[in-house]
Amino acid sequence: MFEAQSTPEGIRLAGRLDAAAAGQAELHFDDLASTAEVDMAELDYISSAGLGVLLKCHKRLMAGGGGLRLVQVNPHIAEILHYSGFDMLFEVVPASPARPPV
Repeated sequence: MFEAQSTPEGIRLAGRLDAAAAGQAELHFDDLASTAEVDMAELDYISSAGLGVLLKCHKRLMAGGGGLRLVQVNPHIAEILHYSGFDMLFEVVPASPARPPV
């Protein structure tokens, strides 16, 4: 299951961004302007189709002087971004480690 929600900073993604969800995701990404953050804290999986959605939006925003910033990226998604070379295209901010209870 995939969910996308607009935030004041950009967009929050949750679930699986795969080929089945790419069309739905594009609708949300088309609304972004200038520089925007993509909160990936609740994203469990991203496929090549999902990476394509990110790249298409990033290129569009870069043409206007902006771009996408990927934040709260979990280690699994960060690994996918690294092996695909996307960590060289985007600013990637890792998820904050969970704090132990006091």
